[in-house]
Amino acid sequence: MDKENDHEVEWLEAQKIETSVDLFAAAKQQLLFLAAVDRNRWLYDGPALETAIYRYNACWLPLLAKHSESSSLAEGPLVPPLDCEWIWHCHRLNPVRYKTDCEQFYGRVLDVSGVVSSVNGNCNLKTQDLWKRLYPEEPYDLDLDKVDSEDKSSALEKRTTYDLVSAVKRQSPFYYQVSRSFVSSDVFLQEAVARYKGFLYLIKKNRERSLRRFCVPTYDVDLIWHTHQLHPVAYCNDLEKLIGKVLEHDDTDSDRGKGKKLDTGFSNTTAQWEETFGRRYWKAGAMYRGSTPKAVATSPYVSDVLAKEPTAKEELIQVPDVEVVEVLLEIIEVSNIPDGHKGKLSVMFSKTQPDSLFDAERRLTILSEAGEKQVAFFQCEPTGELCFQLVSSSPSKLPVSREPKNLGFASLSLEEFFSPVITQLSVEKWLELTPIKGSKTDPKPISLRVAVSFTPPTRCPSVLHIVQSRPSCKGSCFFPIIRKSRHAKSSTYVVDETQTEVISLQMSDGSTLKGDYTAQRQVIGEMDSGETRVLAEYTGAFWSLLDSKWSLKQTNVEIPLFELLGTRVVKIFSGRKLDYEPKHCAKRRSEEDFMTLVEFSKQHPYGKAVALLDLKFGSIEAEENWLVLPGIVTAFILSTHMKKGGSNGFDTTTKVAQQESLKSNGLKEESKVIMVENKVKENTTNGQTAAAIIAPEKGSGCGGGGGCSGECGNMVKAAMASGCGSGCSGECGDMMKATNASGCGSGCSGECGDMMKSTKASGCGSGCSGECGDMMKSTKASGCGGGCSGECGDMVKAAKASGCGGGCSGECGDMLKAAKASGCGGGCSGECGDMVKAAKATGCGGGCSGECGDMVKAA
Repeated sequence: MDKENDHEVEWLEAQKIETSVDLFAAAKQQLLFLAAVDRNRWLYDGPALETAIYRYNACWLPLLAKHSESSSLAEGPLVPPLDCEWIWHCHRLNPVRYKTDCEQFYGRVLDVSGVVSSVNGNCNLKTQDLWKRLYPEEPYDLDLDKVDSEDKSSALEKRTTYDLVSAVKRQSPFYYQVSRSFVSSDVFLQEAVARYKGFLYLIKKNRERSLRRFCVPTYDVDLIWHTHQLHPVAYCNDLEKLIGKVLEHDDTDSDRGKGKKLDTGFSNTTAQWEETFGRRYWKAGAMYRGSTPKAVATSPYVSDVLAKEPTAKEELIQVPDVEVVEVLLEIIEVSNIPDGHKGKLSVMFSKTQPDSLFDAERRLTILSEAGEKQVAFFQCEPTGELCFQLVSSSPSKLPVSREPKNLGFASLSLEEFFSPVITQLSVEKWLELTPIKGSKTDPKPISLRVAVSFTPPTRCPSVLHIVQSRPSCKGSCFFPIIRKSRHAKSSTYVVDETQTEVISLQMSDGSTLKGDYTAQRQVIGEMDSGETRVLAEYTGAFWSLLDSKWSLKQTNVEIPLFELLGTRVVKIFSGRKLDYEPKHCAKRRSEEDFMTLVEFSKQHPYGKAVALLDLKFGSIEAEENWLVLPGIVTAFILSTHMKKGGSNGFDTTTKVAQQESLKSNGLKEESKVIMVENKVKENTTNGQTAAAIIAPEKGSGCGGGGGCSGECGNMVKAAMASGCGSGCSGECGDMMKATNASGCGSGCSGECGDMMKSTKASGCGSGCSGECGDMMKSTKASGCGGGCSGECGDMVKAAKASGCGGGCSGECGDMLKAAKASGCGGGCSGECGDMVKAAKATGCGGGCSGECGDMVKAA
């Protein structure tokens, strides 16, 4: 307890650090500015950047110097042109160099007092008049049509020799790391300011002890540090008062490799922070997101379409609004350990109210017991409680492992953090365990010290699946049949992640409804109420959607392939783009399986990913409600078009139309749940700390990037992620795999080394030749069976479903089995055909010969 008091004293001392800037308000301003610059990416590179640097040196700094000398020069504040403000921004983020340059050329540090940002909406007419008077040959706003590659800066008498081009290129990727919507929330920024003061406190302590340490901030801390530096006079005064000098901001190191300066510095900063304050340094929403995704457009596209949300009457289907938070969890310590259990403990955690994002049990080691830092990262709804079970595992030399002993449980309410208002985003506390019924009560109850941080809630994307109403071909994947279909045989279900039907769709040639055989093709939708509507009609040149509110047409170029135009401008690109770009190698799939819908608007002239179509597994992930129905209809048309080889309203000239026919739609292969566990030595990181901890929202894998050869070493894999990937060589070393993880991958040679797999899910089997086909297996599902030859075909098996059976020959065909359903039966020959079985239904029966045909069995 004394140590905890010491930690709290240190934290309170850190919070006494004073700054002469309102960092909270200024950080919000900086985020707005960075977003404005990102809408004008010509400022990142090329001749326009060179011209902006010239204008900054030749016009803006002299104007700022004159304005600060004489208040009579102009009334009111100065408003810099956007290009000059961006160069000024990057110059100030090297505070020592900026101070030196200003003092050399102007005799003092040029400050931000009397200046307002160009993105504040302030009137800049007075500044424009002053600019025109001083620089009649140079327009106030940079004219991109007159930009040339001529180097005019070299002729200037007063210009910094600091490499501003390189400074801009180093700062350009920063916005991506802080661009998510929750970063600008009050509670996130307030905690960021407090953590920045803690960061400065560590630097102060190091200087007092004459320790030379390279302190590396997390991105929330870095945002506030940048904010402070953008007020150069205040920053210089504050830091000289605190540590006796102007603190340098070294942004020249970007190599995150193991043992490099950035990696070592971050490891040491993490250790010092946690030792000093007794709280975790890693924080949800503040870690490295990976590199900036590749742009889909090199020049801005500005639309004159006025974005409009659909009215309640126009919304034919309803999808629930679900919130999501990111969670970073670590188990720090356990106290009052019973005799005989030390060194054998771990923690199983789950949710009392499982949701579509997080619905399974996970395991974490305990820092004090394992001597290794293991952190879990996942997404869930901000409801219910996180539950923790302390388990003791005894090693056994027998081939059958012993069941771990449950030593007690505890819980942490999520709702107390988010309801009715968000009070805090991180907590570290002791939880007293409740003993299991029947166990001996100890006078000293066991306690767990748990550290957890969250992001503020944001809207969860809507994920819908396009599902065939009945099996049609070998090798297909389907959802379990929800109920007896009322639709025509060619109808297709659209269901949400709870398997609730949202709408059914049917492709009609038009004559079915009108009796007119010259009619165009149509998409017919049937609502849950039974109402039938024409959702789309092919006009001969394009598809008209939703009473002509939208049009879907093929472009005459390969990039993008299609356009969806209506109340918004949406372009459709082949592959996973922007925020959907795969960052890791474990889930290697063909990019031809995907299409990304990208909205172009005044707010996002370079495009914003708003939906992902998974054409192979028949799903759509829509970021916003306005796109749900147009997105469903678009996905249905494009999926049908591709399966028909382009005969469904589009010609076959595009590259995508020439792909081989896709498998029938069904289960979405990639879950939205992401779980990343990072094993590193205590008080150290593994060289890819931030990259490994914060996996991209829409990807998983080892962190090696798309070019990973599969030699991933001691890789820790994410929940519901596949193995090495179809292109992996399989030489993954001592790979640790999480719940719901499949095996090595269809293209793996099976040489996976000492693969460790979690909760009760077996792979192909240690003796398997790897010929398991395209079998998909979920939680607690066994493999093909001990006597199986491995030729299970394309079997899809659901939660807690056993395999073909110990005596099965493995020839189960395309059997689809639902939750808690047994296999063909011990005496079954395995020739069950295309049987579809519903929840909790048994198989054919022990005496069945297995020739059950296409039997459909109800729950």
